[in-house]
Amino acid sequence: MKLLNTYEDFQRFYNRVRIAAAGAGLLFLVLLGRFVWLQAIQYDRYHALAESNRIALVPAVPARGAIYDRSGAILAHNFSAHTLEITPSKTGGLEDTLDRLSAIVQIDAADRKRFKRLLAESKNFESIPIRNKLTEEEEARFAVNRFRFPGVDVRARLFRQYPFGDSFAHVVGYIGRVNDKDLDNLRNNGQEANYRGTDHIGKLGIERSYEPWLHGRTGIEKVEVDASGKAVRLLSRTPPQSGSNIHLYLDAKLQQVAETSFGELRGALVAIDPRNGGVLALVSKPGFDPNLFIDGIDPASWKELNDSLDRPLINRALRGIYPPGSTLKPFMALAGLESGVRKASDTISDPGYYSLPGSSHRYRDWKQGGHGTVDLQKSIVISCDTYYYQLAHQMGIQRMHDFLDQFGFGHKTEIDLDGELAGVLPDPAWKQKRFKQIWWPGETVIAGIGQGYNLTTPMQLAVATMAIANDGTVYKPRLIRAWSDPADGRLHYAASEVMRKVDLKPEHLRIVKEAMAMVTQPGGTASSAFAGAPYLAAGKTGTAQVIGIKQNERYSESRTALRNRDHALFIAFAPVEAPKIVVAVMVENGGHGGSTAAPIAREVMDYWLLGKLPQQPAAIAEPGAEEELEDSLPADAANLPIANALREEAQRNDR
Repeated sequence: MKLLNTYEDFQRFYNRVRIAAAGAGLLFLVLLGRFVWLQAIQYDRYHALAESNRIALVPAVPARGAIYDRSGAILAHNFSAHTLEITPSKTGGLEDTLDRLSAIVQIDAADRKRFKRLLAESKNFESIPIRNKLTEEEEARFAVNRFRFPGVDVRARLFRQYPFGDSFAHVVGYIGRVNDKDLDNLRNNGQEANYRGTDHIGKLGIERSYEPWLHGRTGIEKVEVDASGKAVRLLSRTPPQSGSNIHLYLDAKLQQVAETSFGELRGALVAIDPRNGGVLALVSKPGFDPNLFIDGIDPASWKELNDSLDRPLINRALRGIYPPGSTLKPFMALAGLESGVRKASDTISDPGYYSLPGSSHRYRDWKQGGHGTVDLQKSIVISCDTYYYQLAHQMGIQRMHDFLDQFGFGHKTEIDLDGELAGVLPDPAWKQKRFKQIWWPGETVIAGIGQGYNLTTPMQLAVATMAIANDGTVYKPRLIRAWSDPADGRLHYAASEVMRKVDLKPEHLRIVKEAMAMVTQPGGTASSAFAGAPYLAAGKTGTAQVIGIKQNERYSESRTALRNRDHALFIAFAPVEAPKIVVAVMVENGGHGGSTAAPIAREVMDYWLLGKLPQQPAAIAEPGAEEELEDSLPADAANLPIANALREEAQRNDR
């Protein structure tokens, strides 16, 4: 019989108690440590997480700044309306929701297409509009049935509107919904946070160029929410800062006068105040309605615009590149005078053509039989081609290039709009780089009358003409005239900036200006357009070829398809003694500068200088006797197709 050992039993029990107590103590220390970790060390983090469950940070989107013309006419503004919006993540079934909503609020096929496109571009938790600009009756019907549609709400939003429609489409531009590319750009520029809650961003024109000014600064609202995520009360608010209102040099009435003068013609016009570089009008015809793009253009409208032969989406004033034709002759005349190759009194005998020494190839003048004896002044007034063939050969392409380069040909004008093209001012180095070919003397001859590889934009022509009007001073062309301070509403005016000063002798400028003034007087190629004008305008007509002509043929407008006819150009400034406006006009397939482009410039100048409104739209007129075949000569068959290809290549990049 084994006797119980009380001591051993007690010791065993005591050890077990000690081990259990140690374990409990250790567990307590772990719990205490965890408590300290959570409540002390990690307090800020978990406090913030708890607050985020209770408090929602809602971005307060700023009101976008408005855009005005120089007189205060509204070119782009906001208006408030209610939108029916769906948050896909909160709806039971999207298609079922749409079907049931259609019984309460009118939702057509176009609304559904737009919604599905936006859904594909958006995140599942974002609110997406299904119907914009609800009527009061529609709002009331939905309010009664609101409980049946989780994830569907009516929200007040600001909408953009362009009252003038297509008149300012290319210059004012438009806004569109923010896409992935926009988000990447904002992220790279450190602006993503400022666009939280923002649905739209500038896509074109002033809306894009001055996007940071127009957008403003996003605010923040701290909102207490319940367990279901619904707002209970507003805790605090950092108000958004509205975007700046922008005032342009553009004049809405002048723009409309210019558009009326074009009628159904295609082309572009640029009008500049030579005293400061302010752009008074910038027309590209045809245009498009920017209001179509705000919430995404429908496929049918996009196809119509994109496939149109008239190419309304191209800003012809900045991205249309054309041979300058005879509008280059005043600059060539200055080149001859400044280089010493010609004096004003020097004359040539014009038999109606020019041939390079040792060559039988004839470069024809526009007037069959020629103009007889021609000096520099007469060469501009009657637009004598032979004079400039010879001058170009005597100067050589490199001297021509270097002189014309000073006027900005071949360079962007640095206007405050995106997408401008530089055009082409050719020389041997350019041709070697572009085509891996040498330069031929015949190409110099053609370049002397603004044909061949020469390509320029209407904006470039206007800026170059400003240099003559201003005795060599060229201001940077600018659309923005002033902007408002969002804080106090005060206007701040943009300073004019001299871009360059072309060093020209006053005597040479006087000679060329006088000749350009005679272009608009009896005997000049623009005399009919400016007959009876109470002010003196200086100008130069031009006609630029679209298709090449064989050596033994002459161009016939009546036998040429409309879209293959010559382009009509005209540059001018007025009044000559103290210029207040510079105008460059280009009419696609318009025929002749004096009969088509010059009348448009006259009506624009009449309104700006006299307040006179145009009588009737422009039409393609039959050429007058004094310019019947102006510039209708064969461009080198190897040159013109290449120039057209360069122009088409640049325009394709715009799509």
